Amino acid sequence: MAIEIHLRDLLTHFGLGNSEQAYVASIILVIILTSLVIHWVLHRVVLNIVRANTQDSQQVWARALYQRKLFTRLALTLQGIIIYTQARLWLDTDAGELPAIEVITHLWILLFGLLSFFSLLDTLEDVSAASESARRLPLRGLFQGVKLIGAIIALIFSIALLIGKSPLILFSGLGAMTAILLLVFKDPILGLVAGIQLSANRMLSLGDWLEMPKYGADGEVTDINLTTVKIRNWDKTITTVPTYALISDSFKNWRGMSESGGRRIKRAIHIDATSVKFLTEDDINKLRKAHLLSDYIENKLTEIAQYNSANNIDTSNPANGRRLTNLGTFRAYLNAYLKTSIHINLDMTHMVRQLSPGAEGIPLEIYAFANNTQWTEYENIQSDIFDHIFAVLPEFGLRVYQSPTGYDMQQIGKTFTKTTTTIANNE
Repeated sequence: MAIEIHLRDLLTHFGLGNSEQAYVASIILVIILTSLVIHWVLHRVVLNIVRANTQDSQQVWARALYQRKLFTRLALTLQGIIIYTQARLWLDTDAGELPAIEVITHLWILLFGLLSFFSLLDTLEDVSAASESARRLPLRGLFQGVKLIGAIIALIFSIALLIGKSPLILFSGLGAMTAILLLVFKDPILGLVAGIQLSANRMLSLGDWLEMPKYGADGEVTDINLTTVKIRNWDKTITTVPTYALISDSFKNWRGMSESGGRRIKRAIHIDATSVKFLTEDDINKLRKAHLLSDYIENKLTEIAQYNSANNIDTSNPANGRRLTNLGTFRAYLNAYLKTSIHINLDMTHMVRQLSPGAEGIPLEIYAFANNTQWTEYENIQSDIFDHIFAVLPEFGLRVYQSPTGYDMQQIGKTFTKTTTTIANNE
């Protein structure tokens, strides 16, 4: 009150007497001048110090705080609090100007307090982006949902201030507006719920390979926000999928493949069934020289000989007893080849299996996992394996099944013409 007495004495000295209007005007002038001084101190001195300490900082959170303007917005919020405090201290409670100043400062504090809260969330998002574990969570959508809730609450308080009613009345009135709110904010609400489920169950994170044929999505997840998920497809196009669709619809996440350290190879070659036969002595002697087969052939020959001898089988007829086949030996060779390959993850399932024969021959499938999950490396590993398979196949007397082509028809025509000519000449 000492300030008030000195101010009134000063007004009396200038001949303004005890004019209430002059006193209020002088108080407002003092508040404005004080606010300007505080603004200058905060923005020209304090914030410059903060800027100097954070702009060149190696700490991610320090740079994020400066870039997201958190300190600037906190300074403006503090100015509003100071102005409100000055008005309550220096103006009488019955002063007509006091309610207007209180409403304006309250709105000011709400606005910049909300913006400061947004800056804090943006800072947390930037900091989490630098963390490998936090980057896996769809935090952006959650932060956007929190922002939406904060904005709605701030709006309700602002309306309550302007109409001079308790915010509880407005909150109670939200019940009657639930249907309208659900209709207007349907996508954000569904997206918020979906974001929480995605985060809690670790179903999707940035950088994951997502495949969702219903939406034509097949690529890397680049952004997860409140309403949409962006996928950069492998053809460099962008597909946006509603966030809630990831909960209501099914999708394939290839993260498990990347984390497992192995990428599946599952491809078959089709063997011409007419090329399958028993191995002759010459064939066996030839294949004994393959170091991947030498042990297998010796063990198998011993096993077969013991079986045939124990059962008194007449081996003069190929249909009797057990014998080595070129297809079975080739399958054993491929199994040994996979086990010795430096590009196959031997801790995972690896085998060569024969599938049901059909019109296109006998499918012989390679089932294994490459130890490199990168697309280009994986394709190179897979191609090298099958390059070798196609090249080594004739060594076993086997042929790949292939439908007749134009070249085959030409050869048949040439053979027929040559045969016809030979017969005509002989006649």
